[in-house]
Amino acid sequence: MATDYYAVLGVRRDAGQDEIKKAFRRLARELHPDVNPDPKTQERFKEINAAYEVLSDPQKRQVYDLGGDPLSPGGGGAGGFGAGAAGFGFSDIMDAFFGAATGQRGPRSRTRRGQDAMIRLEITLEEAAFGTTKELQVDTAVTCTTCSGEGAAPGTTAQTCDMCRGKGEVSQVTRSFLGQVMTSRPCPQCQGFGTVVPTPCPECAGDGRVRARRTLTVKIPAGVDNGTRIQLAGEGEVGPGGGPAGDLYVEIAETSHNVFQRRGDDLHCTVTIPMTAAALGTQVPLQTLDGLEEVDIRPGTQSGQSIPLHGRGITHLRGGGRGDLIVHVEVQTPTKLDPEQEDLLRRLSILRGEERPSGQFAPGQQGLFSRLKDAFNGR
Repeated sequence: MATDYYAVLGVRRDAGQDEIKKAFRRLARELHPDVNPDPKTQERFKEINAAYEVLSDPQKRQVYDLGGDPLSPGGGGAGGFGAGAAGFGFSDIMDAFFGAATGQRGPRSRTRRGQDAMIRLEITLEEAAFGTTKELQVDTAVTCTTCSGEGAAPGTTAQTCDMCRGKGEVSQVTRSFLGQVMTSRPCPQCQGFGTVVPTPCPECAGDGRVRARRTLTVKIPAGVDNGTRIQLAGEGEVGPGGGPAGDLYVEIAETSHNVFQRRGDDLHCTVTIPMTAAALGTQVPLQTLDGLEEVDIRPGTQSGQSIPLHGRGITHLRGGGRGDLIVHVEVQTPTKLDPEQEDLLRRLSILRGEERPSGQFAPGQQGLFSRLKDAFNGR
């Protein structure tokens, strides 16, 4: 035995494949010509590649352990790599520098996880506030019942690819200054699966899945808002080859309400009342989410004031309780008065000493929300 390949890689004779690969990667990083251009290092680099080619291949390793040299002419397994040529896998060199993430070795599975799917669901404000249950019609990929996801026609099975012999990849040898370089690529005949389906299923055309419409029942929790997504695990598309299904996401789209505007878990609305009602006070009926209620307008209420109805808003999605319903008051000043009404108002202004009011001036012009902001800030 001319060369001790175990000594070249610095491993024991009973070393496993992981240990051999780890030793090769370590040495390849140290001795690669791009890292160390010394001619002696290049010769050493050829030696570790030859050693790895033999020890990483179970058949060549067995020949070597029995006293032969698979890389020598007539050595019992040279496999067309030439007299003493050190052929090595290009992907193994890439693994040495970039790790094993350069691609999966060997045949890939026909069975893969399905994709996630998402649909939009419109609900009303009332349904968002209290929760509801909806039935959805979903068009997704499901397992083909004719072939049970196998992709082959009934009575037939997938067969080992005769081009790659089930490996899922084919190799090509090219010559370089390092010697003969072997590169691998997915088998063009089986697309890397290692098997071929000579008679595909007529129902799914070999994909193992078909599209179908299903009806799902979805529970919408109280407190959801626009953009909330509800995950339904395993209700998405079935994967190729009858693989596990992905997830289905239901995105909530809340429709607008004709009275209430939602801000978080609070509801807001505006009630317009005449000047006399604001001055004298009154009660205004309001149809809330909980039913008909009377909103108490106290005497002297000013335009822009708000009246909170606690616990009449949206249910908190996380935790108990509900938001509030905020009623904003807008006082309407009459624009057209008949002579009797005008006379009454003039007499009232005299009684209140308001015939020629001086007015109260302040910087700028505050709108409703500006006044709300000042109220919250204690101004």
